[in-house]
Amino acid sequence: MSVAVACHGIGKVYASRTGDVQALLPVDLAIAPGEFVVLIGPSGCGKTTLLRILGGLQSASSGRLEMVPGADRRQNVGFVFQAANLLPWLTVEQNVALPLKLRHRAPDVRMQRARALCAQVGLAGFEQRWPRELSGGMQQRGAIARALADDPALLLMDEPFGALDALTRTQMNKELERLWLSSGATVVLVTHSITEAVMLADRIVLMSPRPGRVQSIVTVPFARPRKPALEGTPEFQAIANDLRRQLGDVP
Repeated sequence: MSVAVACHGIGKVYASRTGDVQALLPVDLAIAPGEFVVLIGPSGCGKTTLLRILGGLQSASSGRLEMVPGADRRQNVGFVFQAANLLPWLTVEQNVALPLKLRHRAPDVRMQRARALCAQVGLAGFEQRWPRELSGGMQQRGAIARALADDPALLLMDEPFGALDALTRTQMNKELERLWLSSGATVVLVTHSITEAVMLADRIVLMSPRPGRVQSIVTVPFARPRKPALEGTPEFQAIANDLRRQLGDVP
C-alpha cells in the first residue's frame, strides 16, 4: 500500500514534577493517500498528542514518522482546531489568504485562491466581513478554507466542530466530506462523536485509555457521498454500537 503518513512505533513520554507520564505507547499506523481516518477514544488517551506529532507540532519520544516521499511537512500539512483562531484584524478573505502570503505568493494569486475557497465553503458574500461578524459555524468554514489554501497533502483536524450546535455540526460534516472529496487530501480527524466518526471515516482508529495505543481499527463500508439519513440505518447503528461497546459506553 502506498503511504501518505505512517507511524512506526511512535511513543510519547511527558516529564512532570512527580515523574514521567507515558501518554502514548508505541503506535503503528499507516494511512493511505486520500484516506479519511478518524481517531476516537477516551479523554486523555493521546489522540491530540498523536495528531500533533503527525503535524510536526510535537516531537515523539520514540519511533519514526514516515511522510509522503519527498514532501516538505511544513508545506504539505493543514491544521484545523476546535477554535477557528481567525485573526480578528484581518477580513475573512485575508485570513484565508494568509498561508499564501506567508509563502510569498503574488497578491492577485492569493486573493483569487481565497475568493474561490470562500465560495467553496459557503462564505461567498462574506469575504470582507470581520471574524466577529460571523457565527461559530461560519468561522469554522473560514478556518477550513484557510487550511486548504495551500492545497495540503495532509489535513489534520482536532475536534473542529466540538463547540457547534448539533444542526450546524451535521451541516459541517456534510460540507467537510464534500470538500475532502474534491480536494483529494488525506484527512486525520480527532473527535469524541461516534456518529461523526462513522459518518465521515474510511477507517476509525479506536485508542485505549492512557497510555494510548491502537486498540482496534474499524473499516466503514458505506458508499460516498453519505447522506444524513444513513445514521438511522441498522448497518450504521451496528458499527456505532460496536464502537460504544469497545469504549465501555454500553454493556
